[in-house]
Amino acid sequence: MNVLVVLLAFWLPGLVFGAAIRLRGWTLAAAAPLMTFGVVAIGVPVLGDLGIRWSLLNVAIWTLVLAAVGFGLSFAVRQLNTRRHPERTDEESEPRLPVRDHLVMGLGVLAGMAVGTVTFLRGTNGISSVQQGWDAPFHGNLVRWIAEHGDARPSTVGTIANLPNQTDYFYPDTYHALLALVFGKAGLTMMPTLNLAVLAVILTVPLGVAAMCRAWKMPPLGVAAAAAVTTWFTSFPYDSLWRGPLWPYVAGVAMLPAVLAVTKHLLRPRGVTAPIAIGVGVAGLAGLHTSLIFVIAVYFILILVAVLVRWEKIDWRRSAPSLIATVVLAAVLGLPLVLPSLYNAGGVTSATWASEATVSGALGETITFSPMAAFPQWWIGIPAIIGVFLLIRHRRMMWVVGAYIVFGGLFAATVSLETPLIDTITGPFYNDHWRIAALVPLAGAVAFGEFAHTASAWFARKVGTRVPLAPAALSLIGVVLLGLVVGGLSRGGYIGRNTARLEINYGDGPTVSKAEEAAYAWLAAHTVPGERVMNNKADGSAWMYALSGVMPVEWNFYGAAADTEAGYLSVWLDDIEQFPQVRKDLTDLHVRYVIVGKGMATPTAEQSVGVADIAPGPDFREVFRNDGATIYQIEGQAGVVASGATTPGSGSDDAHGQ
Repeated sequence: MNVLVVLLAFWLPGLVFGAAIRLRGWTLAAAAPLMTFGVVAIGVPVLGDLGIRWSLLNVAIWTLVLAAVGFGLSFAVRQLNTRRHPERTDEESEPRLPVRDHLVMGLGVLAGMAVGTVTFLRGTNGISSVQQGWDAPFHGNLVRWIAEHGDARPSTVGTIANLPNQTDYFYPDTYHALLALVFGKAGLTMMPTLNLAVLAVILTVPLGVAAMCRAWKMPPLGVAAAAAVTTWFTSFPYDSLWRGPLWPYVAGVAMLPAVLAVTKHLLRPRGVTAPIAIGVGVAGLAGLHTSLIFVIAVYFILILVAVLVRWEKIDWRRSAPSLIATVVLAAVLGLPLVLPSLYNAGGVTSATWASEATVSGALGETITFSPMAAFPQWWIGIPAIIGVFLLIRHRRMMWVVGAYIVFGGLFAATVSLETPLIDTITGPFYNDHWRIAALVPLAGAVAFGEFAHTASAWFARKVGTRVPLAPAALSLIGVVLLGLVVGGLSRGGYIGRNTARLEINYGDGPTVSKAEEAAYAWLAAHTVPGERVMNNKADGSAWMYALSGVMPVEWNFYGAAADTEAGYLSVWLDDIEQFPQVRKDLTDLHVRYVIVGKGMATPTAEQSVGVADIAPGPDFREVFRNDGATIYQIEGQAGVVASGATTPGSGSDDAHGQ
């Protein structure tokens, strides 16, 4: 049931809005999650500024309002075009594919989804597993914060970044705002919410690539093959899921094929369908991660180049109004979401990462579509690079080849070189080659599809003179044989390899163990709303709010600034009797308990020494202990919370977690 709730959250709002603006078929199915994120991204500031609570009911009404506006605009423009150009046939009419072709493409999509699902569930060891990475508790805390406070505006969430009341704080939180709507529904606790959302994102990738390739006229067998291998590449989505995790960024990259599928309609206009969809889609990308605006801009420029050199056909006179409308809507809907990001632009672009490959090694990783891999993914990499040359030969989707050169070259440069120019170019991506690596597999999947289509056609020609079967049947047999060979050699689509990558950060620790989760649950039962618990910024206790609803003093692994109450307590808490300011800050923050966990975010994480050095004594009475954490009650702090707060007794059940 909870899986269905998350899938409906991703698809249903977008299906309603997309259908209203006259998206249809594969494009509608693939663009639905993109439209959902766009509706959410636009709704966050609008509803927030109007004082309307961010809730499932209100967002549902907001979706219907936007769908009605979109439908009305689409209908009006369509009627206007019919009156002005009665000689034109239905702009949407195209040769229909036979059901057989749709089934073939659907099987490719299902194959890609199946590999992605098995890999993710095996790699995470179940949907209740805690992601142990550095960014994970922030994402979880943000989802709960929005759900509990009913306001998803980034300017209202600074508290969980250790920046309380900082109204110019910004973090793109469209992803979290969507998840906040379903968190707590149908029994969805935090980790199932987060993990099922990731699974939903993985499922969008094969569907999006299929819709994109179909829109740009790749033959059905090629579409099916491209969709099938989308979930085989390690660098996307899996590397960005275990490392970080970069959940919103992964969701945004997964939405790119849907945007590109809709973009095809600008060359064959469907009234205002494409301008509205792209405008809302750009808003969705900006709300997921602002760096994706640079990515989609590169694709748009490459498509424009392909049109200008006549690799793609366009009727400029007929398309001009749609193109102008698209630019205007993208700017109007996207800029308000991008501009607040300037608050932290310097912090983003100043990040640096050491190179991790030689120049020749980086080129090898790019050529084999195996960024950040110790060993190449030969069985998809070699067919894909052959497919790149086939795309060039057939003049098909040349802008994808251009994207491979741009993003592949950018990855190779940033992973192997350290220069001011490269740092400037890659600044929007935190100068992080892992993020850029995630942009390479899209071209790899398309190129693999072109290789599969060409190879199957060659097989049909060679065998056709000897076997009394139709060419279409022989081509299908050829691509199935290719799939069996490549799938077998890659051991089921690299499931084992990618599972091992995910398992890096999906275990019982080292950051948060089951024992520590039990300690957070104990705190949830012994604290009241508004109360906070002192914690070590370096251990897993940053997770306690997301997992159990207990507010920490230190919200993340970076720690609060030294000139804040939280920062002061992190250093001097164990000297509570020596420095009166400690007691004052504890009282101001409503703190009675302190938790000391054993798990650390990283082996070198800087600890809160005032917490790490605590020992049982007159000031700190041990009230809970298990293998993962110890909780102390701070003497003299019982009166800092409202009357009626649950306080521990002196029995052994309170002093031990066993």
